[in-house]
Amino acid sequence: MDFGKVITAMVTPFHPEKNKVCKKRIDKLVHFLIENGSDALVVGGTTGESPTLSHDEKIKLFKQTVSSASGRVKIIAGAGSNNTAETIAFTKEIAEIGGIDAVLIVTPYYNKPNQSGIYAHFKAVAEESPLPVIIYNIPGRTGVNIEPETMIELAKLENIVSVKESSGNLDNITKIITETDDDFTVYSGDDSLTLPILSVGGHGVISVASHVAGKQMAEMVQAYQDGNIQKAAQIHQQLLPLVQALFSAPNPTPVKYLLNKIGIEVGEARLPLIGLTAEQSEKLQAVYDKL
Repeated sequence: MDFGKVITAMVTPFHPEKNKVCKKRIDKLVHFLIENGSDALVVGGTTGESPTLSHDEKIKLFKQTVSSASGRVKIIAGAGSNNTAETIAFTKEIAEIGGIDAVLIVTPYYNKPNQSGIYAHFKAVAEESPLPVIIYNIPGRTGVNIEPETMIELAKLENIVSVKESSGNLDNITKIITETDDDFTVYSGDDSLTLPILSVGGHGVISVASHVAGKQMAEMVQAYQDGNIQKAAQIHQQLLPLVQALFSAPNPTPVKYLLNKIGIEVGEARLPLIGLTAEQSEKLQAVYDKL
């Protein structure tokens, strides 16, 4: 499956007073993202604060996103956990919603399985999932990396179609791209590595920055595809300070701050994340204004 080139890892909008998932704000955000360069949306992932969402809140979020998108972009639902049986059950429940195009399954965290355990986990999920599976490799959060050899074997499984690579290891990512079939797509999970990963055969990016710089991200990817490497590099250089600023505090606190400032109200991040300091806010705002 082709999910497009610029996929936004969507924040979860909360009600300003009740701190509950807010349908009205989801609707406004989805329209905004589609109008500003997003080819698809990942919902209920890291940027969506999935660890703080209840089961029912996730279902509410998925249903409203599907309704708001109205088939204009593909919807990818975060369904992974460190419990294989629960991941399978949740994936099946998500499939019943209708309108979800794939599930994003994170490497099991905290358990720290070895490579054989990782392979067995994803194989079990892929075999049971009614939806295509995108692997999410983010060792900085899970405590374990999916090694290239394991990823290459996983890519051979029929229902595993893609990976969001947030390992930051360009050599490993290059190996994965080189030794997997063309129908297995590799997405950068780090905004700052989008252009480097494209240059070694990556397909696109699952992005945080595209919330506020979606058109620029799309323009950079298109310029690279068109062979205008110089233009792509210039846009990368322009975007890099913003990308760095968006991760100067725990994600998604900075991007939520900027969205609220530009009138796309999404509320604050939930505890244990806290708001930006005045100094952090000023620095982030200055970088965004300059862009």
